[in-house]
Amino acid sequence: MRIRDALPHEDAAACAAIYAPYVRETAISFELEPPSAAQLAERIVAAQKRHAWLVLEDDTARIVGYAYGGPMKERAAYRWSCEVSVYLEPGRRRTGGGRALYEALFERLTERGFRTAIAGMTLPNDASVGLHAALGFEPIGTYRRIGWKNGGWHDVAWAQRTLAVAEDPPEETV
Repeated sequence: MRIRDALPHEDAAACAAIYAPYVRETAISFELEPPSAAQLAERIVAAQKRHAWLVLEDDTARIVGYAYGGPMKERAAYRWSCEVSVYLEPGRRRTGGGRALYEALFERLTERGFRTAIAGMTLPNDASVGLHAALGFEPIGTYRRIGWKNGGWHDVAWAQRTLAVAEDPPEETV
């Protein structure tokens, strides 16, 4: 397995294919229609400007997962915090891919000056809750009945993890 920076035009179709079942078949994503490869390419470019987007390749160099960071909120005081997500193709859970992607992502985000990572998990999702807990995320709250999808209301649990502790005031992120 190899982790590397995503290439927007080369990797967007593979990322879109991994993400589409989450959109179509689950409430894990609150999107209703899977984004196209072109839309994912735009998201990759946007994430890489300030945060990061990484892909996981298997032994044949096929992309089997991805993780990215993005703004937690747009207001200036939040600029040292980011929201993170990870997606693996079906059948890849509990293989270490999600952990490896996240660890590489956290390293990249820390290098760029981020101090806190935030993750939202649609409930129920024991696999995601377990992964985040194993990686040091601590629960910070739950939005109850916040999203309607697949014929029902869904809660979203939020958790945060410290990426870095440094001198204050913080230096601007890269």
